[in-house]
Amino acid sequence: MTDVGLIANNYMLYFLVPGWIIPGLADYLCHRRSRIEATSGLREAILHFLMIAVLGIPILMGLLLEINALVILLMLVAYFVHLAMALWDVSYAVTKRSVTPIEQHIHSFLEVLPFTAVSFVVCLYWGQALALVGLGSENGQYCLCLKNPQLPTPYLLTVISAVFLFLAVPYSEEIWRCYRAAKLAKTKGICE
Repeated sequence: MTDVGLIANNYMLYFLVPGWIIPGLADYLCHRRSRIEATSGLREAILHFLMIAVLGIPILMGLLLEINALVILLMLVAYFVHLAMALWDVSYAVTKRSVTPIEQHIHSFLEVLPFTAVSFVVCLYWGQALALVGLGSENGQYCLCLKNPQLPTPYLLTVISAVFLFLAVPYSEEIWRCYRAAKLAKTKGICE
């Protein structure tokens, strides 16, 4: 039987991390279809970009840094901040535009994938997770140290490129589209 920790680690690296990109892109397509620039606008678009950053930073930390009590704490904080932002986002969006059942279902993936990833990290680094709350036999490590050994460079470049191409670029376009629409609406309001 293969080591369960290795299987769990590979599941995170090769399924959960890339799997986050697909519903993120699908959510962008829902926003585009609902014409976010004409409804909820720039405020929601900026919130979407911030939500990506709130999750992207702990993902990057997990890929580059040794997992210890500090990294687990930061991942947990990011997860709960993202959860609060998601609630705020949907609460705002439903008052301004149609949030379809498909988009709501996509949101469920965008909420459960980070929970699953953090849960896997806690399980894989149980000693450090316990140390975080003052339990267990390990001393909590509270430093930001590069992984040794590092993950393979081709893997890191692929993940970072995919996040850039399929999340950062589309959501930047969403912000730009919303900014242009807001500016045009303001210009029309002045001219009328």
